Amino acid sequence: MRRLIICLSALCALAATPVLADELDATARTLVMTAYSPEWNAMVHDVKNPHSYTLNGGTYLTGTLEGKPIILMQSGVSMVNAAMNTQLVLDHFKVKRIVFSGIAGGVDPALSIGDVFVADAWGEYLEVNFARTRPGGWTSPEAVDPKAPLNWNFMFPRGVTVGNADEKPTRHYTFAMDPGLLALARKVAPTVTMERCVPPSEHQLPGSELCLNAAPKIVVGGTGVTAGVYADNAEFREYLASAWHARVLDMESGAVAQVAYANKVPTIIFRSLSDLAGGDKDKNMEDTFEHLASVNSAHVVRAFLAALPD
Repeated sequence: MRRLIICLSALCALAATPVLADELDATARTLVMTAYSPEWNAMVHDVKNPHSYTLNGGTYLTGTLEGKPIILMQSGVSMVNAAMNTQLVLDHFKVKRIVFSGIAGGVDPALSIGDVFVADAWGEYLEVNFARTRPGGWTSPEAVDPKAPLNWNFMFPRGVTVGNADEKPTRHYTFAMDPGLLALARKVAPTVTMERCVPPSEHQLPGSELCLNAAPKIVVGGTGVTAGVYADNAEFREYLASAWHARVLDMESGAVAQVAYANKVPTIIFRSLSDLAGGDKDKNMEDTFEHLASVNSAHVVRAFLAALPD
């Protein structure tokens, strides 16, 4: 009986030991993230000496881009996919930094479709309490943090509590991007020429070239916000601009920023506007301009990679 107990104890200890992820590639690389196929397609054809790995059904492509060792991946659309697959690649590859290339909805009226925005911080705007209706207003189920962005009707921002190896868990409303990478983006921005016209995406008729009224610009600085929502509501867009000081919104960046913070990986995120998140005149324009926006973000990311120190 004693021997059986000892054996069972050993098995329990073995089961409790975490399984370390296998490192698939020993080269220190820049992780170039995209969310879905238009963003991936704008980058993948420029990867030199590609080598493909598959994890959980996703493709992770190593090689070089602008002479720099990279891993190119698609996170999948929305928050859980983005968080899950960011951590997955960090567990299996030697990642020096994260650079995201993608599209976004514009919140700040000063930004136009085709512009590339580089936030210095990303928030998660649906980390909220849903409050009860009370005469004359709302009652949140927990005390409202005075540092929180203002509520929208019954939705009271509560942030997310997370820490890393150097910082104990604290409440975050935004996650900052790496200052050194932001400084490089500011330096690179004036050197990049972006597209006003691109060939049609899969949603357009053959031969129907897409052109913007003005040349796109690159804007570095300000807040981006993220949630698992395809947002196309003018009233909510105005709320995000007012309460969060948001300039763009998307469905992945805040999750990537949180995972990067928890793992202490320097990160920067480039997002080109494909639509105005409810500010478009007649209809949401994402399906019209996703290709142009993906191409412009990729242009800026390639210039940024080229400028990275060896």
